[in-house]
Amino acid sequence: MSSIDSKNQTITQTAKSQAALSPVSSVELLKKGNARFLNGAPLNRDLHQQVHQTASGQYPFATVVSCIDSRIPTEIIFDQGIGDLFNARVAGNFVNKDILGSLEFACKLAGSKVIVVMGHTSCGAVKGACDHAKLGNLTQMLDKIMPAVDAISTPDGTDRSSKNLDFVNQVAVKNVEFTIANIKSESSVLNDMFENGEIDIVGAMYDVKSGKVDFLN
Repeated sequence: MSSIDSKNQTITQTAKSQAALSPVSSVELLKKGNARFLNGAPLNRDLHQQVHQTASGQYPFATVVSCIDSRIPTEIIFDQGIGDLFNARVAGNFVNKDILGSLEFACKLAGSKVIVVMGHTSCGAVKGACDHAKLGNLTQMLDKIMPAVDAISTPDGTDRSSKNLDFVNQVAVKNVEFTIANIKSESSVLNDMFENGEIDIVGAMYDVKSGKVDFLN
């Protein structure tokens, strides 16, 4: 099921179009959208019209857990419109009970077919965790990323600070993997939907230099 008509204009998601999508086809819509973004060929959209079309209900096909980084406006990089995506954004793209509850709403009650946990290169939150930064509430937030830092093995003498971008990006990928595992282990609602094939839970990395999204699985 496509959200594009014969005139290359978007069709605002409805209950019918959302129901026709599968987890696999939903991921494909995101991949095709990112390809359009990279090629500078976004779809024609009347956003004001979409505001009116979604006023009485919303039927997003995907949910994205991503970082608050200002360089990653999710609808833009996936070339989606109003009513297409749920977004949960927090520095370091981790989950807690509040975000898990939001994801349960998005999938179980509102019909989203896929959860994409998306990290990104040169992530400031990951850099802060690598540097063991201490600052107010930021300290306890960065603690949630530390398991990913500790999980990356490096040869003796390797720079494990924010100055080593290769290390930072390895941690960012591992953090995405841990977040996916946490979603499955901490939400029986979402894990059951995943096991039953009702949704998929996938990882992705956004490259802040190129704008490309690479899906990890």
